[in-house]
Amino acid sequence: MAKKTPSRARRIGTCSATAVAAAWLFAAAPAAQARVTRIIVDATADISGQPGYQQLTGRAFGELDPGDPHNRLITDISDPGALGSDGKAHYIASFVLRKPKDMSTASGVMWHDVPNRGGDVTFPVDSYAANDMQLLSGWQGDNAGGTSVPANVGCLPNTGCTAPVFVHHYVQTPVLSGVLGRLTGRIVNRSGMNGAPLNVMGNPIPYFPADWTNNSGDTLTIHTAETVQGVVTTGGTVANTDWMYCGGGTFAAPLPVTTLPVQVCMRNGFDPTKLYQLAYTVRDPYVLGAGTAAFRDVESFFRYATADDYGTANPVAGSTKSAIVRGVSQSGNFVRHFIFLGMNQDENNRIVHDGAWPLIAGRRVANNSRWGQPDGVLELYQMGSEGPQWWHTWPDHTRNVRTGGILDRCEKTDTCPKIVETFGGAEVFALKMTTSWVGTNPVVDIPLPDNVRRYYLPSSTHGGGNGSTTENPPDVTTAPVGCPGNNWGNGQLRANPVPSTGLVNRMRLALRDWVTQGTEPPPSVWPHMTGPKNQRNLVDSTQQAMGFPSGIPGIPYSVFDASNFVFPILDYDWGPLYNEYNASGTPTNAPPPIQNVITMKVPRVDADGNELGGVPTVQRDAPLGTYLGWNVTAGPTDKGYDPNNPRPFHAGQVCNYVGGMVPFAITKADRMSSGDPRLSLEERYGTHDGYVQAVTNAANNAACGGYLNAGATAASMGALCARALPAGVTDDWAALVNQAVSSDVLQ
Repeated sequence: MAKKTPSRARRIGTCSATAVAAAWLFAAAPAAQARVTRIIVDATADISGQPGYQQLTGRAFGELDPGDPHNRLITDISDPGALGSDGKAHYIASFVLRKPKDMSTASGVMWHDVPNRGGDVTFPVDSYAANDMQLLSGWQGDNAGGTSVPANVGCLPNTGCTAPVFVHHYVQTPVLSGVLGRLTGRIVNRSGMNGAPLNVMGNPIPYFPADWTNNSGDTLTIHTAETVQGVVTTGGTVANTDWMYCGGGTFAAPLPVTTLPVQVCMRNGFDPTKLYQLAYTVRDPYVLGAGTAAFRDVESFFRYATADDYGTANPVAGSTKSAIVRGVSQSGNFVRHFIFLGMNQDENNRIVHDGAWPLIAGRRVANNSRWGQPDGVLELYQMGSEGPQWWHTWPDHTRNVRTGGILDRCEKTDTCPKIVETFGGAEVFALKMTTSWVGTNPVVDIPLPDNVRRYYLPSSTHGGGNGSTTENPPDVTTAPVGCPGNNWGNGQLRANPVPSTGLVNRMRLALRDWVTQGTEPPPSVWPHMTGPKNQRNLVDSTQQAMGFPSGIPGIPYSVFDASNFVFPILDYDWGPLYNEYNASGTPTNAPPPIQNVITMKVPRVDADGNELGGVPTVQRDAPLGTYLGWNVTAGPTDKGYDPNNPRPFHAGQVCNYVGGMVPFAITKADRMSSGDPRLSLEERYGTHDGYVQAVTNAANNAACGGYLNAGATAASMGALCARALPAGVTDDWAALVNQAVSSDVLQ
């Protein structure tokens, strides 16, 4: 791959100097006027099962001053097309507030949850029991699919219009009408004559073609193969006379393009064995970064304001002593993005959130560039890994981008939150996680800042599995494992059951105590390049370096080939108008050239193929099989193959970000007959009681380390390190041991 050019390095340095100056101004700026100016509560309802609580659903109207240094990093915020007649950029964001009816009982803790693609976030039982508050508010301003803005979003009381009925979260941001740009869209594993949607992670690409009736100047390229490193084999282009934009239907009978998703209709239909990549001109970009600022402002209003500009009282005024922002997956990426931009300081220079919890999030979301696609999951040619992905200031020599870190801006203004991050195997193998541990040129471990705690759940799938405990997990023929992404296909290996529930329950309590009481969380645990006693548990992504055992039945060992295994960070050249450090500005290359392939380090494994170096768990210490943070996309001759998907384009490669499992043989005879190198359940545990004892020992190990809740029930069952748990907190030690007792293992 080509090296970065000196001119690009100089351009990045110039942009960086501007950013540093803006960050310095944060501390010196006077109180700004830009803020939430109005809140409207559209509905108030009781919460089922929580008689002391109510839910308020509404809209927050706000304005942003483009000259305020807190907002200057927002791409296009100063464009005249983004501003109203008052010179401000305006937004309207949805919010849901769950609070005690009697606010005198409120704990003072507010959890600010980031909606994932517009969805709801369940409030845990223990948070209700603690009388905490929950705020959700819109941030994703792409107005597509699950984040679409209701037509009557601006309806005001007593004006004769009908207020929108809340369906999902959204934020209306400014639109630069008439502005054009270039974009890349991809159509994977489609067949037949019907129009195929231009999607990103199952949702519509949020931009319309410049002229849907005219595709001249746009190019539809055929790909016959792609490696995970972005090496593409092309099979020509489709003549522009043989395809068109459509709103559905077929090439012979297309429908007008009036709503998303934009579709492509082909004269002769789609070949399901190929991928179609479209480079096309689009129009009307959103000022996406205004949605990030709206998220900041809504929390700041509910935390600090008494009333809005129209006299409407803040329903929780004066009740928030501590605020914690929390996001899962895409939403966790947003939390990292939010902190990186310095948005944890409001426009009056106050801290917004005292704590932050990005879960299963290994990058930053693409929410501050023109033509950004926040729904992207880092498939080929998607943004999200640009700039520093690590907390601590660290060099980025491989990409020739200036030294920096996610916390740089908040450290200058003393507004960094206390951070807990939790994640697992799937984030390593498909979501580029380990760069945040070792950088783009992995030589040593990046030091973890004092305000960050890191917990790695070994051998786990994205978001954790269902926690089932059985010696006979269902096969993929009866329980298919879908590969996430756009029409990706199914996995060859069984679903990974390793749950994240126990760790998440424990860390929720630990973060709350750290923020509110200053109680130190348990020690961070993750695989290091050089750990205690020089132990090396973060290694190259090869079978040999990992120590992955050969001969495990059902695993196609071709997956370990570099072209199939572990998605690397691809260092794209987005063009001269894009700021590679801040992931802002305007990309002009579609698709972008790949300049560097930054390979990922991965955890070392034991003789069973289970990962080393993570938080102690029952499944890790008393396993029923090999648990994997990866799976393998099934082809026509593989188990798990979906006959409705004639040839999955990614067959034989990692199955995007879903994990897998290969169970142990039950008896030694079964193991010997299959040639399995791993000990059988019978050889490991002897009897059912032996398995229960192994689970008990594993649960004690996790609880005594501080990584599992063990309460009164656990104590009554003989648990070590049990303690009194707050109301509503699950006794996960007891749950795991009881599950083992009632399981079918060696019965």
